[in-house]
Amino acid sequence: MASAGMQIFAFILALLGLFGATVSTLLPNWKVSADLGSNIITAISQMQGLWMDCTWYSTGMFSCTLKYSVLSLPAYLQTARTSMVLSCVLAALGLCLASLGLKCTRWGGGVQAKRHTAIAGGVFLIVAGFLCLVPASWFTNEVIASFLDSSVPESNKYEPGGAVYVAFVSAGFLFVGGAIFCTSCTGKQQGPQNCPPNKQQCCSASQPTDNKVEYSLQDYV
Repeated sequence: MASAGMQIFAFILALLGLFGATVSTLLPNWKVSADLGSNIITAISQMQGLWMDCTWYSTGMFSCTLKYSVLSLPAYLQTARTSMVLSCVLAALGLCLASLGLKCTRWGGGVQAKRHTAIAGGVFLIVAGFLCLVPASWFTNEVIASFLDSSVPESNKYEPGGAVYVAFVSAGFLFVGGAIFCTSCTGKQQGPQNCPPNKQQCCSASQPTDNKVEYSLQDYV
C-alpha cells in the first residue's frame, strides 16, 4: 500500500496536470506557421489555437481573431475543444475526490470511505488524462499530415505548437497521479491477530482457580 507521501506526490502531479491542461486549452499556439515561404516578410508568425487565431507582424503588431462558428470548424478541432474541456472538468472533480481520500487528512470519513474516495478520484484523473491525450494526438497527426502533403502551399503549412506539447505532458501527469491513487488503497489492512478479550479474561480467571484447587487438595493429602 502506498504511503501518505506517495499520495501527496500524486496529488501534486495531478494538480500540475490540471493546470497544464487548462493552460493548453486556452493557448493560441496549437500550431504555428512553418518558416518556409516568403510570408515571413510581412508576418513574423501565425498561430492557430482551439479558440482563436493570432498573428505576429514584423511591425510589432499582434492581432487575434476568435473562432465564433463551431460548425465551420473541422472535425478534429471540434473534438479537441470538447475533449479538452471535459478533461479539465474531470481532472478538477478527481482532485476534489482525491483530497478527501488523502491519508494525511481528517476529512472524508473513515478508513474504508477514504479508500473508496481515493480510488474514485484516481479513476477520474485517468479518464481526464485520456481525454487530454486523444485531442493532442489527433491534432498533431492532422498538422503533420498537412505539412507532408505536397498539394498544400508552403504558405499554409504549419508545425505543432507549444500548446500541444503542454497537453502531452499534462496527460502524463494525470495518468501517473491517477494510477498512484488507484493503487494506493487496493491492499487489505492486516492487523495483529489478538485473542478476544473475553477469552483472555476466561483464561486468566481459570488459572488462579486451578492453582487454588491443587493447593487445597495437597493440604488434605
